[in-house]
Amino acid sequence: MKTPNTSNYRNRRVFLRRAAFAISAPFVVPASVLGMANRAAPSNRIGLAILGLGDRGTQHISGFAPLPECQILAVCDVYRSKAEKYRAAVDQRYAQATASDSYMGCTAYTDFREVLGRSDIDAVVITAPENWHGIMASWAAKAGKDVYCEKALTLTVGEGRQLVEVIRNHGCILQVGTQQRSDRNFRHACELARNGYLGNVHTIRVSVPGGRQLPAASPSPVPPDLDYDLWLGPAPWTPYSETKCTYNWYFMADYCAGWIQSWGVHHLDIALWGVPKLAEGILTLKGTGVFPDKGMADTSIQWNVEALAPDGTKLIFTDDSQGKHGCRFEGDEGWVHVVRGGITAEPASLLSQTPRPGELRLPESNHHQVNFLASIRSRRDPVSTVESGHAATTLSLIADIATRSETTLLWDWRKEKFLRNESANRFLKRSFRSPWAM
Repeated sequence: MKTPNTSNYRNRRVFLRRAAFAISAPFVVPASVLGMANRAAPSNRIGLAILGLGDRGTQHISGFAPLPECQILAVCDVYRSKAEKYRAAVDQRYAQATASDSYMGCTAYTDFREVLGRSDIDAVVITAPENWHGIMASWAAKAGKDVYCEKALTLTVGEGRQLVEVIRNHGCILQVGTQQRSDRNFRHACELARNGYLGNVHTIRVSVPGGRQLPAASPSPVPPDLDYDLWLGPAPWTPYSETKCTYNWYFMADYCAGWIQSWGVHHLDIALWGVPKLAEGILTLKGTGVFPDKGMADTSIQWNVEALAPDGTKLIFTDDSQGKHGCRFEGDEGWVHVVRGGITAEPASLLSQTPRPGELRLPESNHHQVNFLASIRSRRDPVSTVESGHAATTLSLIADIATRSETTLLWDWRKEKFLRNESANRFLKRSFRSPWAM
């Protein structure tokens, strides 16, 4: 199977690059983007395609459709009925927005490769399961598209490294769906940690929802509107079951490493944003985990992982049953704890503190999707870069490997491998089912 033509950089992309406008930090939402001015001319809109129409994909339709700087031209899902349903929903949204009786500007697909061949698609939003992310994102970049890729960035560390190189080699913009970087509370917590307001940060605590146990499911006939072979994609072939081909794939290692990865990456990303040295040098890890003993799920239900940076800074990563949900930075002069919708600190006066002149200010984004569109036009990195997504995904994956190991592990960030432990290193890559390749 051939990958997309790497020379397919279209006139429309050249226009976007040449018409780039300079955007200085902080990123703010202009009135035109919020719909308080006329939509951009059709020739100036960024053409989008949504690849995958589960929970996240449909949320992205709701997020991007109102933005006048872009237009959703295609939706894609391996279930034909889903693709048609959300094609109609997109057309209806635009019809209502333009006060038209009808609108027919969105096309439904079941095969993402057909979408990548369209010259009017400037960017794709990837919301398929994790086992698809590396292939879809790398093929999109080679086809000259920019990419919004949901978290976790890839299924394995090896795929993540390959994807970073593809994105940079092709000059592609990639925004990772770690949208907490576009939340002022998370940015504030990280600026407090990085500017010394907590004193020496010695401990970071991260807790996220735990995994699930699933019942066993017998094979059943493939629905007529599903391309099941394409649903599996690069994953090993296994019989179809409705239980698997729904939200439950999150807890099956062929498609995702579980919520230690797919939920964990959110708060681990914030941990790294606030304390970057956790992703430097040699990290010492040890962990324990509780795994299903029956049924379809095979990813961790509970876990407790400790990671020690070279200078002694400690990360404690657990499921919510063993810790308080969110990300907490603890220093010798105070602490700050942040979750979606809330931030607390001790002393409480830290909450009114802002960086002084000369101190670090992190990139400011107040809307993750708007930030992505702005980056497409400016050709400047978005707030969640491919490197940040790879680092946070890697941290979640090596934590998962630590829960499966009976010994302390030494992770070398520069080499992206475990030292003196080849059995652990075998988890860093997987082979793709033929004929798929990055």
